[in-house]
Amino acid sequence: MVQLVVRRLLAAVAIIVFLTLALFGLEHLSHTSPVHSYLGAGASAAAVAAETHKLGLDRPIVDQYFHYLNDLLHGNLGVSYRTRRPVTTDIGQFLPATAELAIYAMGLALVLAVVLGIAGAARWRGAGIFRFVMLAGSSTPPFLLALLGILFFSGKLGWLPATGRTGILNAPTGPTGLLTLDGLIHGRISVTLDALRHLILPATCIAFIPAVSVGRILRSSLDETLQRDHVRTARVKGLSEWAILVRHALRNSLGPALSMTGLQAGLMFAGVVVIEEIFAWPGIGNYVAQGIPQGDFPAIAGVTLILSIAYVAINAAVDIAQAIADPRIKL
Repeated sequence: MVQLVVRRLLAAVAIIVFLTLALFGLEHLSHTSPVHSYLGAGASAAAVAAETHKLGLDRPIVDQYFHYLNDLLHGNLGVSYRTRRPVTTDIGQFLPATAELAIYAMGLALVLAVVLGIAGAARWRGAGIFRFVMLAGSSTPPFLLALLGILFFSGKLGWLPATGRTGILNAPTGPTGLLTLDGLIHGRISVTLDALRHLILPATCIAFIPAVSVGRILRSSLDETLQRDHVRTARVKGLSEWAILVRHALRNSLGPALSMTGLQAGLMFAGVVVIEEIFAWPGIGNYVAQGIPQGDFPAIAGVTLILSIAYVAINAAVDIAQAIADPRIKL
Protein backbone atom coordinates (compact mmCIF):
# COMPACT_ATOMS: atom_id res chain seq x y z
CA MET A 1 0.00 0.00 0.00
CA VAL A 2 2.76 2.47 0.89
CA GLN A 3 4.56 1.74 -2.37
CA LEU A 4 1.33 2.36 -4.30
CA VAL A 5 0.73 5.69 -2.59
CA VAL A 6 4.31 6.89 -3.16
CA ARG A 7 4.30 5.88 -6.83
CA ARG A 8 0.92 7.48 -7.42
CA LEU A 9 1.98 10.75 -5.79
CA LEU A 10 5.23 10.85 -7.79
CA ALA A 11 3.26 10.25 -10.99
CA ALA A 12 0.89 13.07 -10.06
CA VAL A 13 3.81 15.47 -9.55
CA ALA A 14 5.30 14.47 -12.92
CA ILE A 15 1.98 15.09 -14.67
CA ILE A 16 1.63 18.53 -13.10
CA VAL A 17 5.19 19.50 -14.12
CA PHE A 18 4.46 18.40 -17.68
CA LEU A 19 1.27 20.46 -17.59
CA THR A 20 3.18 23.58 -16.56
CA LEU A 21 5.54 23.00 -19.48
CA ALA A 22 2.56 22.70 -21.85
CA LEU A 23 0.96 25.90 -20.53
CA PHE A 24 4.25 27.77 -20.78
CA GLY A 25 4.69 26.58 -24.37
CA LEU A 26 1.15 27.54 -25.36
CA GLU A 27 1.62 31.03 -23.96
CA HIS A 28 4.74 31.54 -26.07
CA LEU A 29 3.15 30.01 -29.17
CA SER A 30 0.09 32.22 -28.96
CA HIS A 31 -0.03 35.47 -30.90
CA THR A 32 -1.09 37.44 -27.83
CA SER A 33 1.64 39.66 -26.41
CA PRO A 34 1.49 39.78 -22.59
CA VAL A 35 3.07 43.22 -22.56
CA HIS A 36 0.68 44.78 -25.07
CA SER A 37 -2.30 43.07 -23.45
CA TYR A 38 -1.35 44.51 -20.08
CA LEU A 39 -0.26 48.01 -21.16
CA GLY A 40 -2.70 48.45 -24.03
CA ALA A 41 -2.23 48.92 -27.76
CA GLY A 42 -1.23 52.57 -27.38
CA ALA A 43 1.75 51.98 -25.08
CA SER A 44 5.02 53.63 -26.03
CA ALA A 45 8.07 51.65 -27.12
CA ALA A 46 9.91 52.65 -23.95
CA ALA A 47 7.06 51.44 -21.75
CA VAL A 48 6.89 48.16 -23.69
CA ALA A 49 10.64 47.63 -23.32
CA ALA A 50 10.55 48.37 -19.60
CA GLU A 51 7.61 46.02 -18.99
CA THR A 52 9.25 43.30 -21.11
CA HIS A 53 12.38 43.50 -18.94
CA LYS A 54 10.26 43.57 -15.76
CA LEU A 55 8.39 40.40 -16.79
CA GLY A 56 11.65 38.71 -17.78
CA LEU A 57 10.53 38.16 -21.38
CA ASP A 58 13.92 39.25 -22.71
CA ARG A 59 15.67 36.31 -20.99
CA PRO A 60 16.51 32.95 -22.65
CA ILE A 61 13.50 30.67 -22.99
CA VAL A 62 14.82 28.12 -20.46
CA ASP A 63 15.36 30.84 -17.86
CA GLN A 64 11.84 32.09 -18.52
CA TYR A 65 10.39 28.64 -17.87
CA PHE A 66 12.22 28.16 -14.57
CA HIS A 67 11.19 31.68 -13.55
CA TYR A 68 7.60 30.76 -14.43
CA LEU A 69 7.88 27.52 -12.44
CA ASN A 70 9.35 29.36 -9.47
CA ASP A 71 6.44 31.82 -9.54
CA LEU A 72 3.95 28.94 -9.57
CA LEU A 73 5.65 27.31 -6.58
CA HIS A 74 5.27 30.60 -4.70
CA GLY A 75 1.60 30.93 -5.68
CA ASN A 76 2.15 33.60 -8.31
CA LEU A 77 -0.09 32.93 -11.33
CA GLY A 78 0.44 36.34 -12.89
CA VAL A 79 -1.86 39.32 -13.24
CA SER A 80 -5.17 39.18 -15.08
CA TYR A 81 -5.29 41.41 -18.17
CA ARG A 82 -9.02 41.96 -17.62
CA THR A 83 -9.36 42.60 -13.88
CA ARG A 84 -5.81 43.97 -13.35
CA ARG A 85 -5.59 41.91 -10.18
CA PRO A 86 -3.42 38.88 -9.32
CA VAL A 87 -4.96 35.73 -10.72
CA THR A 88 -4.55 34.02 -7.33
CA THR A 89 -6.74 36.75 -5.80
CA ASP A 90 -9.40 36.29 -8.46
CA ILE A 91 -9.34 32.51 -8.15
CA GLY A 92 -9.54 32.76 -4.36
CA GLN A 93 -12.67 34.87 -4.79
CA PHE A 94 -14.42 32.63 -7.36
CA LEU A 95 -13.14 29.15 -6.43
CA PRO A 96 -15.44 28.53 -3.41
CA ALA A 97 -18.54 28.87 -5.60
CA THR A 98 -17.18 26.36 -8.12
CA ALA A 99 -16.02 24.02 -5.35
CA GLU A 100 -19.46 24.03 -3.76
CA LEU A 101 -21.16 23.35 -7.09
CA ALA A 102 -18.71 20.56 -7.97
CA ILE A 103 -18.98 18.90 -4.53
CA TYR A 104 -22.76 18.76 -4.62
CA ALA A 105 -22.82 17.70 -8.28
CA MET A 106 -20.38 14.85 -7.70
CA GLY A 107 -22.16 13.83 -4.49
CA LEU A 108 -25.49 13.73 -6.33
CA ALA A 109 -23.88 11.83 -9.22
CA LEU A 110 -22.46 9.17 -6.88
CA VAL A 111 -25.78 8.71 -5.08
CA LEU A 112 -27.66 8.35 -8.37
CA ALA A 113 -24.98 6.01 -9.72
CA VAL A 114 -25.17 3.69 -6.70
CA VAL A 115 -28.97 3.63 -6.87
CA LEU A 116 -28.88 3.00 -10.61
CA GLY A 117 -26.27 0.24 -10.30
CA ILE A 118 -27.89 -1.57 -7.37
CA ALA A 119 -31.43 -1.20 -8.74
CA GLY A 120 -30.36 -2.67 -12.05
CA ALA A 121 -28.38 -5.54 -10.55
CA ALA A 122 -31.07 -6.41 -7.98
CA ARG A 123 -33.84 -6.14 -10.60
CA TRP A 124 -35.94 -3.84 -8.43
CA ARG A 125 -39.49 -3.16 -9.55
CA GLY A 126 -39.59 0.17 -11.39
CA ALA A 127 -35.83 0.12 -12.02
CA GLY A 128 -36.48 0.18 -15.77
CA ILE A 129 -38.33 3.50 -15.54
CA PHE A 130 -35.61 5.02 -13.39
CA ARG A 131 -32.95 3.79 -15.81
CA PHE A 132 -34.86 5.24 -18.78
CA VAL A 133 -35.08 8.67 -17.12
CA MET A 134 -31.38 8.63 -16.30
CA LEU A 135 -30.39 7.54 -19.81
CA ALA A 136 -32.61 10.21 -21.35
CA GLY A 137 -31.05 12.85 -19.13
CA SER A 138 -27.51 11.71 -19.90
CA SER A 139 -28.23 11.72 -23.65
CA THR A 140 -29.23 15.38 -23.52
CA PRO A 141 -26.40 17.94 -23.77
CA PRO A 142 -25.88 19.65 -20.39
CA PHE A 143 -26.53 23.12 -21.82
CA LEU A 144 -29.88 21.97 -23.30
CA LEU A 145 -30.78 20.21 -20.05
CA ALA A 146 -29.99 23.45 -18.21
CA LEU A 147 -32.17 25.55 -20.52
CA LEU A 148 -35.07 23.09 -20.26
CA GLY A 149 -34.71 23.05 -16.47
CA ILE A 150 -34.78 26.85 -16.31
CA LEU A 151 -37.84 27.08 -18.59
CA PHE A 152 -39.81 24.40 -16.74
CA PHE A 153 -38.81 24.47 -13.07
CA SER A 154 -38.11 28.21 -12.88
CA GLY A 155 -40.13 29.84 -15.63
CA LYS A 156 -43.30 27.72 -15.63
CA LEU A 157 -43.51 26.21 -12.14
CA GLY A 158 -41.51 28.84 -10.24
CA TRP A 159 -40.07 26.20 -7.92
CA LEU A 160 -36.38 26.93 -8.36
CA PRO A 161 -34.28 30.05 -9.08
CA ALA A 162 -32.82 30.36 -12.57
CA THR A 163 -29.59 32.25 -11.92
CA GLY A 164 -27.14 33.21 -9.23
CA ARG A 165 -25.87 31.55 -6.12
CA THR A 166 -28.22 33.08 -3.58
CA GLY A 167 -31.02 35.58 -3.42
CA ILE A 168 -30.06 36.87 0.03
CA LEU A 169 -28.16 40.14 -0.22
CA ASN A 170 -26.36 39.98 3.13
CA ALA A 171 -25.35 36.32 2.91
CA PRO A 172 -22.19 35.46 4.89
CA THR A 173 -18.94 35.28 2.92
CA GLY A 174 -16.94 33.13 5.34
CA PRO A 175 -15.28 31.29 6.90
CA THR A 176 -15.44 28.44 4.36
CA GLY A 177 -16.81 30.28 1.32
CA LEU A 178 -19.43 27.52 0.92
CA LEU A 179 -22.80 29.15 1.49
CA THR A 180 -24.50 25.95 2.61
CA LEU A 181 -21.92 25.55 5.39
CA ASP A 182 -21.48 29.23 6.23
CA GLY A 183 -25.22 29.58 6.72
CA LEU A 184 -25.15 26.79 9.31
CA ILE A 185 -22.01 28.18 10.99
CA HIS A 186 -23.64 31.61 11.38
CA GLY A 187 -26.94 30.07 12.50
CA ARG A 188 -28.81 31.29 9.44
CA ILE A 189 -30.77 28.31 8.17
CA SER A 190 -32.49 30.52 5.58
CA VAL A 191 -29.14 31.10 3.85
CA THR A 192 -28.41 27.35 3.70
CA LEU A 193 -31.86 26.52 2.34
CA ASP A 194 -31.70 29.31 -0.23
CA ALA A 195 -28.22 28.16 -1.34
CA LEU A 196 -29.50 24.60 -1.71
CA ARG A 197 -32.41 25.79 -3.87
CA HIS A 198 -29.94 27.60 -6.15
CA LEU A 199 -27.73 24.48 -6.31
CA ILE A 200 -30.41 21.99 -7.37
CA LEU A 201 -30.68 22.88 -11.07
CA PRO A 202 -26.99 23.41 -11.96
CA ALA A 203 -25.80 20.47 -9.84
CA THR A 204 -28.37 18.14 -11.41
CA CYS A 205 -27.41 19.19 -14.94
CA ILE A 206 -23.75 18.42 -14.21
CA ALA A 207 -24.50 15.16 -12.35
CA PHE A 208 -26.58 13.30 -14.95
CA ILE A 209 -23.82 12.14 -17.32
CA PRO A 210 -21.35 11.01 -14.60
CA ALA A 211 -24.18 9.27 -12.73
CA VAL A 212 -25.24 7.18 -15.71
CA SER A 213 -21.67 6.37 -16.75
CA VAL A 214 -20.63 5.24 -13.26
CA GLY A 215 -23.97 3.53 -12.62
CA ARG A 216 -23.77 1.42 -15.78
CA ILE A 217 -20.24 0.29 -14.95
CA LEU A 218 -21.27 -0.53 -11.38
CA ARG A 219 -24.27 -2.53 -12.58
CA SER A 220 -22.16 -4.56 -15.02
CA SER A 221 -19.57 -5.22 -12.35
CA LEU A 222 -22.25 -6.28 -9.86
CA ASP A 223 -23.83 -8.62 -12.41
CA GLU A 224 -20.46 -10.29 -12.93
CA THR A 225 -19.71 -10.53 -9.20
CA LEU A 226 -23.13 -12.03 -8.43
CA GLN A 227 -22.26 -15.00 -10.67
CA ARG A 228 -19.13 -15.93 -8.72
CA ASP A 229 -18.74 -18.95 -6.49
CA HIS A 230 -18.56 -17.12 -3.16
CA VAL A 231 -21.92 -15.48 -3.92
CA ARG A 232 -23.47 -18.86 -4.73
CA THR A 233 -22.13 -20.14 -1.43
CA ALA A 234 -23.72 -17.21 0.39
CA ARG A 235 -27.07 -18.04 -1.23
CA VAL A 236 -26.76 -21.66 -0.17
CA LYS A 237 -26.23 -20.47 3.41
CA GLY A 238 -29.62 -18.75 3.22
CA LEU A 239 -28.53 -15.11 3.18
CA SER A 240 -30.99 -12.62 1.70
CA GLU A 241 -30.29 -11.09 -1.71
CA TRP A 242 -29.88 -7.66 -0.11
CA ALA A 243 -27.28 -8.97 2.36
CA ILE A 244 -25.45 -10.75 -0.45
CA LEU A 245 -25.48 -7.62 -2.60
CA VAL A 246 -24.21 -5.26 0.11
CA ARG A 247 -21.85 -7.52 2.10
CA HIS A 248 -20.43 -9.83 -0.57
CA ALA A 249 -20.80 -8.17 -3.98
CA LEU A 250 -20.66 -4.39 -3.65
CA ARG A 251 -17.12 -3.99 -2.34
CA ASN A 252 -15.73 -6.45 -4.90
CA SER A 253 -17.46 -4.50 -7.67
CA LEU A 254 -16.26 -1.01 -6.78
CA GLY A 255 -12.95 -1.08 -8.70
CA PRO A 256 -14.26 -0.39 -12.23
CA ALA A 257 -16.81 2.11 -10.89
CA LEU A 258 -14.10 4.03 -9.03
CA SER A 259 -11.98 4.18 -12.20
CA MET A 260 -14.93 5.59 -14.14
CA THR A 261 -15.54 8.13 -11.34
CA GLY A 262 -12.02 9.48 -11.78
CA LEU A 263 -12.51 9.81 -15.53
CA GLN A 264 -15.89 11.48 -15.15
CA ALA A 265 -14.42 14.07 -12.78
CA GLY A 266 -12.52 15.63 -15.69
CA LEU A 267 -15.67 15.77 -17.82
CA MET A 268 -17.52 17.28 -14.89
CA PHE A 269 -14.98 20.11 -14.63
CA ALA A 270 -15.45 20.80 -18.35
CA GLY A 271 -19.21 20.92 -17.85
CA VAL A 272 -18.89 23.34 -14.95
CA VAL A 273 -17.63 26.10 -17.29
CA VAL A 274 -20.72 25.86 -19.51
CA ILE A 275 -23.20 25.45 -16.65
CA GLU A 276 -21.78 28.41 -14.72
CA GLU A 277 -22.17 30.61 -17.78
CA ILE A 278 -25.82 29.59 -18.26
CA PHE A 279 -26.80 29.96 -14.60
CA ALA A 280 -24.67 33.11 -14.05
CA TRP A 281 -22.91 31.18 -11.31
CA PRO A 282 -20.08 33.30 -9.83
CA GLY A 283 -17.36 30.66 -10.10
CA ILE A 284 -14.07 30.21 -11.92
CA GLY A 285 -15.85 28.79 -14.96
CA ASN A 286 -17.70 32.06 -15.43
CA TYR A 287 -14.50 33.94 -14.63
CA VAL A 288 -12.48 32.21 -17.34
CA ALA A 289 -15.35 32.46 -19.84
CA GLN A 290 -15.25 36.24 -19.48
CA GLY A 291 -11.47 36.26 -19.94
CA ILE A 292 -11.37 34.19 -23.15
CA PRO A 293 -12.70 36.93 -25.52
CA GLN A 294 -10.07 39.35 -24.16
CA GLY A 295 -7.19 36.89 -24.47
CA ASP A 296 -6.63 36.91 -20.71
CA PHE A 297 -4.03 34.13 -20.82
CA PRO A 298 -2.87 34.36 -17.16
CA ALA A 299 -6.46 33.85 -16.00
CA ILE A 300 -7.06 31.03 -18.48
CA ALA A 301 -3.80 29.29 -17.60
CA GLY A 302 -4.36 29.75 -13.87
CA VAL A 303 -7.83 28.22 -13.95
CA THR A 304 -6.60 25.41 -16.22
CA LEU A 305 -3.79 24.63 -13.79
CA ILE A 306 -6.10 24.63 -10.76
CA LEU A 307 -8.67 22.36 -12.41
CA SER A 308 -5.94 20.04 -13.71
CA ILE A 309 -4.37 19.71 -10.26
CA ALA A 310 -7.81 18.89 -8.86
CA TYR A 311 -8.35 16.29 -11.59
CA VAL A 312 -4.95 14.67 -10.98
CA ALA A 313 -5.57 14.66 -7.22
CA ILE A 314 -8.99 13.03 -7.65
CA ASN A 315 -7.57 10.30 -9.88
CA ALA A 316 -4.74 9.66 -7.42
CA ALA A 317 -7.30 9.37 -4.62
CA VAL A 318 -9.39 7.01 -6.77
CA ASP A 319 -6.38 4.74 -7.36
CA ILE A 320 -5.67 4.62 -3.63
CA ALA A 321 -9.37 3.98 -2.89
CA GLN A 322 -9.30 1.08 -5.36
CA ALA A 323 -6.37 -0.44 -3.49
CA ILE A 324 -8.28 -0.10 -0.21
CA ALA A 325 -11.42 -1.64 -1.72
CA ASP A 326 -9.45 -4.47 -3.32
CA PRO A 327 -6.27 -5.41 -1.37
CA ARG A 328 -5.13 -7.52 -4.34
CA ILE A 329 -4.11 -4.31 -6.13
CA LYS A 330 -0.43 -3.72 -5.49
CA LEU A 331 0.75 -1.36 -8.25
